[in-house]
Amino acid sequence: MVVGVGALIVVITTVRAHPVVCGLLAVLVLGVVVTVHRMRGGFGELRVRADARTGGTHSIAAYQHMSGSQFEHAVADLARRDPGVRAATVSGGANDRALDVLVQLTDGRRIAVQCKRFAAGNRVGAPVVYAVNGTYRAYHRCDTALIVTTSDFTQDARRANAELDQPLRLVDGRTLSRWVAGGRPPWYP
Repeated sequence: MVVGVGALIVVITTVRAHPVVCGLLAVLVLGVVVTVHRMRGGFGELRVRADARTGGTHSIAAYQHMSGSQFEHAVADLARRDPGVRAATVSGGANDRALDVLVQLTDGRRIAVQCKRFAAGNRVGAPVVYAVNGTYRAYHRCDTALIVTTSDFTQDARRANAELDQPLRLVDGRTLSRWVAGGRPPWYP
């Protein structure tokens, strides 16, 4: 009790002696608390988001250093930041039939997400586009699908996607970096 009263006296004396510095410090502490609270993902996500604000390349590097499962969970966490998302469930793994994350929007739409955590030189090819297109409607009963990669897509993948009746949304590393930095989720036009 005596220690608490003594600490309170020290705080009051310091605030009276240095009101501007203490006010700025209080605003800074409040900003940190609010930022951490809004991130909801712990300090690992804090590091990825902070890196995204410094140019994007660090966020992609952070994602590239994740395991495949960690990347799927990171994409699901990213989806959950959108207030229009009711749920984002990770369902990847062996025999996932081209569905790593199922996103359910509050308007009832279902979105199949295929995650490909690839190194910069390893691009997603047309077979992935065909696999996702072949399962997202009939098997997973989704309204649309997207493929998210830390890398890029081959020309064949982009051409195959463009030829589909309902093209998938292709999210390359640059688009992912913008999304991580607070940009619009890829299911909005």
